[in-house]
Amino acid sequence: MIDFTRLMAVVRKEIRQFRRDTRSLVLAFVLPLVLLVFFGYAITWDVDDIRMAVVDQDHGSRARELVDAFHAAGRFTLVARLPRTADIGPLLDRGAVRMVLVIPPTFGSDLGAGRVARVQAIVDGSDANTATIAIGYTQALIQQFSSNLLLETHAASLPVDARPRVWFNEELSSRNMIVPGLVVLIMMIIAGLITSLTIAREWERGTMEQLASTPVTRLEVVLGKLLPYLVIAAADVAVTSAVGVLLFHVPFRGNWLFLVVPTFLFLTGTLGLGLAISAVSRTQLLATQIGMLATFLPGMLLSGFMFPIDVMPLPLRALTFFVPARYFLVVVRGVFLKGVGPAVLWPEAALMLLYAVITIGLAGRAFRKELA
Repeated sequence: MIDFTRLMAVVRKEIRQFRRDTRSLVLAFVLPLVLLVFFGYAITWDVDDIRMAVVDQDHGSRARELVDAFHAAGRFTLVARLPRTADIGPLLDRGAVRMVLVIPPTFGSDLGAGRVARVQAIVDGSDANTATIAIGYTQALIQQFSSNLLLETHAASLPVDARPRVWFNEELSSRNMIVPGLVVLIMMIIAGLITSLTIAREWERGTMEQLASTPVTRLEVVLGKLLPYLVIAAADVAVTSAVGVLLFHVPFRGNWLFLVVPTFLFLTGTLGLGLAISAVSRTQLLATQIGMLATFLPGMLLSGFMFPIDVMPLPLRALTFFVPARYFLVVVRGVFLKGVGPAVLWPEAALMLLYAVITIGLAGRAFRKELA
């Protein structure tokens, strides 16, 4: 039989403990609101700002009308006008644009002669979702543009034919986009968690007294705890990348050497973040919870892995600059799918180096050998 008096006594005791536990209050009331805001703003499959370039080889009035139609649609942002098709590759390699519209030199004359005029849309397929939406928008715009011309010229068929062409992920396979992103997301979570337990473990096991009695400096402790995990995490990146290529058949078009330095920079920064968390946490449970919040949510929502950064609100877009997975994701997808190298990826490497220096500095500053 349940004694109601004892039951209510336990309930009152639990309520008092809950009210005194700040961590539980945050997890119960603050975290759901944070998750709601992040998911509500960051999770969207709509693509409303597709950066595009135009190669206009016709320079006629009809070609200008077509470009104006793309601009007026509100879905595309014209960021460059290229003089020749040879400039398309470098622009797509850097990710400066998502699509390039190529208007051939015979566009105006074909329309004037009543022939079908063809245009080409070259789309970056490294983000399969955005590429599919961009192709759909392009075909709809071309069809609307053709319908308007059909009313003017009374032609027998639609006068403009769009020919989409996908680069880097020709099959628009979501697996080719997701698997490299999973390598980044998994390594950010694992690297952040494994080091977030190291210093907290010292406190829980009572071995911090022995460490505090040694003459090693704070930076030496931080680096000494980081280096073994750096080797382990680098091996994990190699294994997961190999599995992605061999098991999931993700194309690997670049040189694996181009991944070495960015990988170590990314892992160093993420491991440093875990050490900084461990330095301020006295228990492994608290360190694990903070580590999950600091790695999983930013890696999932703010790295560009699941949702394009371009469609996020400006405040969330600003937060993405503090997420190292954003830069490493560009590197991994660039080497895997585009086959690019340091000439294109050096800005991301430089930012990950800066992030690593900051997190190592924070870890060294947060760690204290004093026992009091």
